[in-house]
Amino acid sequence: MSGLLRGLARIRSTAAMQGTSLTQRANITTKPAKHLMGPAETTVGLAVFSVAILVPSGWVLSNLESYKKRQ
Repeated sequence: MSGLLRGLARIRSTAAMQGTSLTQRANITTKPAKHLMGPAETTVGLAVFSVAILVPSGWVLSNLESYKKRQ
C-alpha cells in the first residue's frame, strides 16, 4: 500500500514540476447592485438557507437510533 502511495506522490510531483498549472482569476466588480434587496427579502433568504441546512441534519439526529438498528 505504501508503495502505491509513493508512486502516486511521484506522479503528482513530476506533473507539478512540469509547470502545468492553471491561473485562477476572481471576477470582482465595483459597481453597485442593480436591484437593492430589502430587509424582508434578506430575512426570508436567511431563513430558507437555515431551514435547508438544519432540517435534514435534525432528521438524521432524531432518527439516529433507528439507523443504528438496521442490519
